[in-house]
Order: sequence, then structure tokens, then C-alpha cells
Amino acid sequence: MGRRRGGADRVVEQVATGRAELVPDLDRAGSWTLLVDGAPQSHVDLTDPTHLEFEYVRRLATAFDLIAPAGAPLRVLHLGGGALTLPRYVAATRPGSTQRVAEVDGALVDLVRRALPWPSDPRLRVRVADAREVVAGSRDASYDVVVADVFAGARTPAHLTSVEYAAEVARVLRPAGWYLANLADGPPLRHARAQVATVRSVLPHAALVGDAAVLRGRRYGNLVLMAGRTEPPVPELTRRAAGDWFPGRVVAGDDLDRFAGGSAIVHDADARDSTPPPPGLFSTGR
Repeated sequence: MGRRRGGADRVVEQVATGRAELVPDLDRAGSWTLLVDGAPQSHVDLTDPTHLEFEYVRRLATAFDLIAPAGAPLRVLHLGGGALTLPRYVAATRPGSTQRVAEVDGALVDLVRRALPWPSDPRLRVRVADAREVVAGSRDASYDVVVADVFAGARTPAHLTSVEYAAEVARVLRPAGWYLANLADGPPLRHARAQVATVRSVLPHAALVGDAAVLRGRRYGNLVLMAGRTEPPVPELTRRAAGDWFPGRVVAGDDLDRFAGGSAIVHDADARDSTPPPPGLFSTGR
């Protein structure tokens, strides 16, 4: 299917990973939502890259805010590109940061580049490649932050859930570096619990941030995992999560041990794609 426009300048285009839609935000001029096969992937405000509509993205951004002193540049590897919401945020809040983005869908990159162009910045580079291959090809201790927000449709691919993958992420992080991951899951949270156990086997100090109902296994949603080799800033994470438009909770320490308790570490040989969302979750009634 070629490119076409729907009502109110909606853009619809077939990309490698599915049917991409760029939908204008009628409540916020200059803002767009990217959907792939009906699943929301990104929201971008082209006039204000610090406006973050999705709650899980705000939680990822909060982690960025707390990782280093305000404005200090970072070296960041983004696994999964979408509409480059977080790379734009980091470029705006931490000028001079060196950012690499790995996005497997070249047609999607081209669509975003044409329709939602990001400011020219030689320090921000987008590479069309598989996320794990990019991690494997990166130098030891080359990044301050690795962010994983990779979905094929609405599921994280299996090869990005294993301990072998996590060990490669740990290798490319600097000693004080952080791994941030968007985990989408629903009751009974088997995927999220296994991911916490798996990642903590190589990056032992972690915190999990999310909506209380999701953390309690009452509904499907997004959880943000922050993991590294030093203690995460739990008090400040907790304060920021509680003050969000949609207040969240932070699980760390003994509570995180209990959350992941009994979950087996995932290996390449037994890895599976993440839990799919329930049918109709992203339906808009159109």
C-alpha cells in the first residue's frame, strides 16, 4: 500500500513492520501520534520536545533527568526509534549529548524523517539495523545509557529479552551507566517479573516504575525498568512518579526481590516475545 492521507492530514503508509499512521493531535498544535497496526508507538510535539504525552515516556525521561546533573551531556544508545520522542527530549534537555538510534524498520525511519523531521544534529544519528546487532557491535563501556523501547507491533521480540542480550547491554555500559527498558505486560506479569530477574542477574541494582494497577497485575500496561551497577535514585524517582499527571509507584529493594521472586532467568534458547495486549485495547472505534 502506498502513502495516502486521511482526514485532518492523517498520514497512512505501509512500512516494514506494519501499517503506520501519523495522527495529528487536535488538542495540541504541532503534535502527532505514531501508531503501527493500531498500537500507539510515539507522541511527538514538534514545537516543544520536552512535552511528553505518554506516561511511560515521562518515566523514562525522569530517569534521564536524575542520571546526571541537569544539562550534562550523555552518550546514549536508543534501541527502537519510533518517532524519536526521547532522542528529541535528550537533545533539548542535555545539549551536546551523543545519541545513536537503532531502528529496524527503514521505511518507518523514512516516514518520520519526511513527516516529523527532527532538528539537524551531527551528534544524533539513526541507523537502520536490528537492536541486538547494534549492541553486539558496540565497544565496551561506550554508553552512559542504553534505552530499550522495541516493539514488533505491540510485542518485544524474544531476542531482546534474554540474559545473553542483557549481558551485552551491560558490557557496552560505562561502570556508572544505566539500562532503561519499557516493559509492556498484563496479568499475571510473567514477562515483567522474568525481565526483572534476567536483567538484575547482570545489572543488580534496579527499580521498577509504573501504575499501581499494572504493578498489582490488575491490567495491561507499561512498566519502566531502571537497572545498573549502583543504587538507583529511589527517593527522587518515587517523588517524581507520585507527582505525575497519572501518579505511579516505584518498586525497589526487598519489594523488587519479592516482585521477581521465583522467576527463572530467560536464556536465548527459551526466550519468547513479550505478552500481547488484550484484544481491543487500542481500538478507537473507527
